[in-house]
Amino acid sequence: MTERAPAPSVPKLPVSLAANPMLSSWVRFSPEGHMTVSPGKVEIGQGIVTALAQIAADELDVDIGRVRMARASTAGSPNEGVTSGSLSVQQSGRAIRQACAEIRQIFLAAASDRLGVGTDALVISDGIISGPGNVRTSYWELAGEISLEREATPGAVPKRSTQRTVAGNSVQRLDIPDKVFAHPRFIHDSALPGMLHGRVLRSELSSARLVDMPEHGARAVAGLVAIVRDGNFVGVVSETEDGAEAAVGVLRKSATWSAGETLPDESELAEWLKAQPAESTVIDQRTGVASSERTRTIRRQYARPYLAHASIAPSCAMAQWSGDRVRVWTHSQGVYFLRADLALVLRLPIENITVEHMEGAGCYGHNAADDVALDAVLLAKAADGRPVRVQWSRADEMSHAPFGAAMAIEIEADLDAQGEIVDWRHSTWSNGHTARPGRAAQPALLAATELANPFPRYIATNPPSANGGGADRNSVPLYDFPSWRIECHRLTTMPIRTSALRTLGAQGNVFAIESFLDELAAERGEDPVDFRLRHLKDSRAQDVIRSVAKRASWKPGKQAGVGYGLGFARYKNTGAYCAVVAEIEGAEDISVKRLTVAVDVGEAINPDGVINQIEGGAIQATSWVLKERVRFDRRRITSSTWSDYPILRFSEVPNVQVELIQRPDMEPLGAGEAAHGPVTAAIANAVFDALGVRVRSLPITRDSLIAAMEATS
Repeated sequence: MTERAPAPSVPKLPVSLAANPMLSSWVRFSPEGHMTVSPGKVEIGQGIVTALAQIAADELDVDIGRVRMARASTAGSPNEGVTSGSLSVQQSGRAIRQACAEIRQIFLAAASDRLGVGTDALVISDGIISGPGNVRTSYWELAGEISLEREATPGAVPKRSTQRTVAGNSVQRLDIPDKVFAHPRFIHDSALPGMLHGRVLRSELSSARLVDMPEHGARAVAGLVAIVRDGNFVGVVSETEDGAEAAVGVLRKSATWSAGETLPDESELAEWLKAQPAESTVIDQRTGVASSERTRTIRRQYARPYLAHASIAPSCAMAQWSGDRVRVWTHSQGVYFLRADLALVLRLPIENITVEHMEGAGCYGHNAADDVALDAVLLAKAADGRPVRVQWSRADEMSHAPFGAAMAIEIEADLDAQGEIVDWRHSTWSNGHTARPGRAAQPALLAATELANPFPRYIATNPPSANGGGADRNSVPLYDFPSWRIECHRLTTMPIRTSALRTLGAQGNVFAIESFLDELAAERGEDPVDFRLRHLKDSRAQDVIRSVAKRASWKPGKQAGVGYGLGFARYKNTGAYCAVVAEIEGAEDISVKRLTVAVDVGEAINPDGVINQIEGGAIQATSWVLKERVRFDRRRITSSTWSDYPILRFSEVPNVQVELIQRPDMEPLGAGEAAHGPVTAAIANAVFDALGVRVRSLPITRDSLIAAMEATS
């Protein structure tokens, strides 16, 4: 029987381009000599507009100074869902690279016809297309003759990595000059003609109902335009921001609320998580034949608290009605998803709603940007067509925005007589890690639950494991253990509101896995670097560990009160590789002095941008580890100020050194969330190295150190 040759693989469009195939929706050329690139991903401080501009400039042979980056809008931008999960370069970057490769071919063909020169004889330099005999034209001359109102085809081949001159090099970020020189760029600094100001009143008690609210005092405040009440939703509209603040302050004093919902006991949070009703799922299971028999089992429990996004600026939005149509300006991560939820709440066709992105001062995940957008829309109904700007207070942001979910993680390992791992079991208890808009038949916006005809509270879910998971993210070991069973228990009750915070469950799971590995290495008396390398088959994983160990001179001689720790992960097990060595000093409090990081993101479009992302993630993770925890009693969130929810100060920021492993021929991987888990674990392991105390519940504070010491004494 003759064997058939395998069928040749059929080229496919990148996912975002396949979903939005019209070339004109991605790139437009202007006769004035510039081009506009219109991605569906948004700038949230990660530098994505610069990296995407580099990709477009490279593929089209245009100086990056000619590239204009359009803000995402439901009025015409490609629908790329939500900007999250460190996927912007992977998804939008691939789409733009492929689209620009095809557009380049289209223009070369048109130039060939005009100039009477074969395409092989034409070259492009800064948009000028030239050939033998000094014949030339340009993108700008041809733009009026060429329609990009055509769908992308998978045949175009982007440039090889060796042909790229912009991607792979550090360029100045396009968004930084405005921010440095205080030009209005953030939505918080923007003003529309005739703009009014709104504020919303919410009880500090969880899920309380408004019983009574006399309005006469607030109506006496100068500049008041309207008091809006719909069930438990209450807000004011004023000519001035101060007036709105004053009016809502008067209403706050006069309002009477019901008792609200009972919150968990903060001191017993891990136990509470494990006792709640939950949806249990086996995430992964491996059955292997161990080379030797189990002789003992080690079990440890790790935990992290609820975490706030703690954006420096509270969430803000603007909205304006025109008849039965509304326009919204927002720093949401997903303008199309937000539009879908607004349509559900307002009972309007989605084509009646336009949502435009503007940059916001802080994000880190699903904070209150979407919630405040609905607030602005509801208040703008009372503004007779004038735009209304709504900004939350600091207390609102720290009390009512979704939090990163608390987690309890239990790991067991069966060991043989030599202390080798025979079997591994990992269980996570947590609320779901996403309640973003646009994902369900019911809206996930806060005000939607407060209306007179309320929508039910959306209970946070977890993304599918194939998309990186949620509470289970990074729970499957990258290490080569003989067998394992990984389980996730998603709570089906949610007295404290949770949704996506940077890394989702990866920070908690990596903290647990990498801490437990250090404990097992210590049991064997084996160096943590050697222990990890021995259990890893992935050469790229081995490379980042070896690189960081070399860069950090692992491991210096023992000094009293000084400790060194290692942490490693591949984000989502499919993204960037990151290894960290932490140097800490332990006295009355833990001080992180140095973080040495090695990272592999495949092709680094903007190396400086990658390093900035890793540095920022490392510093934020340090803040999470040492300071951050949402505080609450049985009735309310109590950490509603910076005093109650401290974050890392500039004087406490460690020295961060980043080693970037360049792999220009590999697909690019996102960097924004790669460092958090490894940094967390590295600091925890360094604390043990310095003090001989293993802290398994975050944050690592003076109180938690004392508790750990007492538990081991």
